[in-house]
Amino acid sequence: MKAVGILGSARYNGNTAQFLDAALAGAQEGGAQIKRYDLYTLKYTGCVSCFACKRIGGASHGRCAVSDDLKPVLDDVLTADLLFIASPVYFGDVTGEVRSFLERLWFPGLLYRRDGAVSYDRHLKVGLLYTMNVEDPIECGYSSLFEQNQRICEAYLGKTQTIWAADTCQFDDYSKYDSSVFDSEHKQLMRKEKFPEDLRTAHNFGFNLARSI
Repeated sequence: MKAVGILGSARYNGNTAQFLDAALAGAQEGGAQIKRYDLYTLKYTGCVSCFACKRIGGASHGRCAVSDDLKPVLDDVLTADLLFIASPVYFGDVTGEVRSFLERLWFPGLLYRRDGAVSYDRHLKVGLLYTMNVEDPIECGYSSLFEQNQRICEAYLGKTQTIWAADTCQFDDYSKYDSSVFDSEHKQLMRKEKFPEDLRTAHNFGFNLARSI
């Protein structure tokens, strides 16, 4: 069993990375071989609308034809059993790097066919993981983001579940940054008491997904 983790944050040991690593560790404990890709280390674009993935009889039918640093990542994902995609939420959405990754992953799976067929065999189990600074993502209207990404992943890849860690701590010392809207003591308390709980949740999430395969 193979589990692939996609990190969509530039902070390679930040909140999102730790959240993803906890899920991967859980999956490993559940019997998976794990691998993590850091999108910010790669050179790639989003979908370029070449439509090679739609050309009947073409060499890239049902697969992304763009050859760049993301191609081997996509190949690895499509041969995995379990996929974790982790992103911080910026302005109510995933990072640009994650969006470009998702375009390149999703679009080749979409066939413009009346019968609704897709090009992938939909065998993947997918875990979507989000971290965010806001205290309540539902109150902030993030439900549409979570639901849309889960719906599309389920349509093309397979059964998908979502978890998140909210009210994360961004800085070690808030006094050094223009951030007076935040209560520094509250944020430090969240880092000390809540985030470890979030990491345990992510670990159990990864373990349970791996064991379900």
